[in-house]
Amino acid sequence: MAFRQTLGVKISIWQIMLGGAVAMLLSGSVAPVPALQAIDLDVMIFLFCMFLVGVALEESGYLTTLSTAFLGRAKTAGGLIVLLVLCAGAGSALLMNDTLAVIGTPLVLGYAVRYGIRSQALLLALAFAVTTGSVASPIGNPQNLLVATKGGFADPLMAFLTVLGPPTVLALLLACAVLFVAFRDEWRKSLDAPAPPACTGDPALTALARTSLIVVVALIIAKVVIFAVAPGTEIPLIVIAVAAAVPLLVLSPRRVELVRKVDWATLVFFAALFVVMAGVRESGALADLMAGTGEVAPSIPAIMAGGIILSQFISNVPFVALALPLLTAAGTGEAGMLALAAGSTIAGNLTIAGAASNVIIVQGAERRGVTLDFFGFVKVGLPLTLIQAAVYTGWLLLI
Repeated sequence: MAFRQTLGVKISIWQIMLGGAVAMLLSGSVAPVPALQAIDLDVMIFLFCMFLVGVALEESGYLTTLSTAFLGRAKTAGGLIVLLVLCAGAGSALLMNDTLAVIGTPLVLGYAVRYGIRSQALLLALAFAVTTGSVASPIGNPQNLLVATKGGFADPLMAFLTVLGPPTVLALLLACAVLFVAFRDEWRKSLDAPAPPACTGDPALTALARTSLIVVVALIIAKVVIFAVAPGTEIPLIVIAVAAAVPLLVLSPRRVELVRKVDWATLVFFAALFVVMAGVRESGALADLMAGTGEVAPSIPAIMAGGIILSQFISNVPFVALALPLLTAAGTGEAGMLALAAGSTIAGNLTIAGAASNVIIVQGAERRGVTLDFFGFVKVGLPLTLIQAAVYTGWLLLI
């Protein structure tokens, strides 16, 4: 993935991951039946449904209307970037970062074209925002949800909000500061292009897209409330996604067109990722590495560093799934579990491979002819990740 743009041939991230899955099968690292069983259908259905909602929002033009309402007050490129980071960061804590990645990618690319802003600046702002903002919520991303439900918390919702909320606000502001340094030449660029016209092309699809978005927001709010009142009861994310997609699949006469425009390449990437991870699990190598710390609970800095580094190789959700039982057996407390959530999440700010939301953004951009360079991502993401890691580690050591 890191060197794909230097190979002299056009190759996509999904093709690389698919190649890894084929290699796992051909080498006998994982058998065909276990490989199929390893593909998480809940995740695949969730992503398909959210991609479908994202396509409807984009095709109907309702996404443009929403973006104007939230980001239309910006007068300069710098103001737009700050508003984007803050709005997308707050939204990812509620709607889950992958959802914001799906919806936000066409939005920011539209702004880049309309105002002549470097698309890389807005794509990085979106990626850093949805990753960082999701740290503060137990439903902000899949790995947080795993930690919240299996980390032994008495009140996981309040633990995340009260403990990880304050440093996340600072971490979002730090993202703005790092983006300012990286794109200083863009910062003062005036946004003097005319506002986008209101969408009048397909009122029926606009109404259905709006309905789907309302369903997502309403059910996630209900999920948060239920999570707070009865931690053992929850609305599965797949139910939320399917409920949002049903109006489009049942009522829209453009359903076939919408399904055809779903980001199938990214769905292939995730299916292949599950197969690759099945081979990693079968080898036992990662479990041996993580178990090398013995029965003593690792320190907060060690958990934070491990989450950031190892998530680059196997992505953050599989890493947390493997780490949780080991840390639980070692007697890790709430602060350590929150360090696991924070470290594995901000790992997404270091490289494209560190978070699924990054892959969604990169794949979505490439479908629209825009490339986000791996090393260009690291150049900006490395200092941000180091600073954010210091903030979260220091905060968790103080509480």
